Amino acid sequence: MRVSTTAQDLERQQAIIADAKAQGYYVAAVYSEKASGVRADRPELQRMIAELQAGDAVICERLDRLTRLPLEQAEALIHSIQEKGARLAIPGVVDLSEISATIDPNSTAAIVLADTQRMLLRIMLKAAHEDYETRRRRAAEGIAIAKAAGKYKGKAPNIKTNEQIVKLRAEGVSINETAKRLSVSPATVKRVWAAHNAEGKA
Repeated sequence: MRVSTTAQDLERQQAIIADAKAQGYYVAAVYSEKASGVRADRPELQRMIAELQAGDAVICERLDRLTRLPLEQAEALIHSIQEKGARLAIPGVVDLSEISATIDPNSTAAIVLADTQRMLLRIMLKAAHEDYETRRRRAAEGIAIAKAAGKYKGKAPNIKTNEQIVKLRAEGVSINETAKRLSVSPATVKRVWAAHNAEGKA
């Protein structure tokens, strides 16, 4: 489960847990994080891949919850899941009922199903990244227009996250560990911590 910012909520994606249990699956672990889908180094994503075992099923509400990386990198990510002997389930694309069906892997039906799923995954992976690029371009255009009109004030700081950064750093937690726990960049941690220290000296 993934959302892009700390302002978003993972609650809507919780339904996939109930759906999996209803279909007879045992939920071994839930991996949730608030980080951009164009990051391949997301801590929870990497932890999930490291813990995968043969026969596991990885379930995502939508493919863009797993990744928004460019196609080649996104396919490599999916391959790293399949390399562990795990299968990927995306409702509406590759359903749990399809990956759990007892079909002879060498049969014509199995080959056609695998090819169809592979094609759908490629299309959706490409669409997920293109959607990200479109959103980013539109945001940049909007900022440029606002700046030209003298109305751009910059991104408002996330007060709650900044307070958590200060709290962790004050407790002696390292910059990288703080960034990992809060799903922000080390640069953000450094900037917030430096601003906090500067305020204390003022």
